[in-house]
Amino acid sequence: METTRHFTATVYIVNDGAVALHEHKRLGIRIPPGGHVDRDELPHEAGLREVEEETGLEPELVDDTPAVPAPDGEALPRPREQMLYDINIHDDGSVGHQHIDHIYYARVESRDIDPAPGEEGPEVWEWYDRDDLRESDLDPDTVQFALDAIEVVEAAD
Repeated sequence: METTRHFTATVYIVNDGAVALHEHKRLGIRIPPGGHVDRDELPHEAGLREVEEETGLEPELVDDTPAVPAPDGEALPRPREQMLYDINIHDDGSVGHQHIDHIYYARVESRDIDPAPGEEGPEVWEWYDRDDLRESDLDPDTVQFALDAIEVVEAAD
């Protein structure tokens, strides 16, 4: 059976030493903003769009990608991580759908979440500082990336 793969982008947004995570209804876990990369988007553009739609906040990527002199090209913001996630696993153990996730870190100037129409409301969002993350029952990858995002954003400020 063929595995379908989709490109996705996730952005850990940081404000004052904490990251915003929301309860994903279908998955039943807390995750940062993100979603599928549209055909006309680059991964970092999709991540920024998803943050704005889901939170109403304006993210600024923390990007240390070096410039590359290329007459007909440009260096794209490098994801902090790339992950391959199995989305649906069949009874026989085969994987039918995977996400190739580009993970970025960004700062936001506010914690005032005001999602776009059609998105879930601000009540599904929660800010987690380092202690909250370490004491949580969140997925280990979410904790690791969130702690790293806080460190990277604070070091860049």
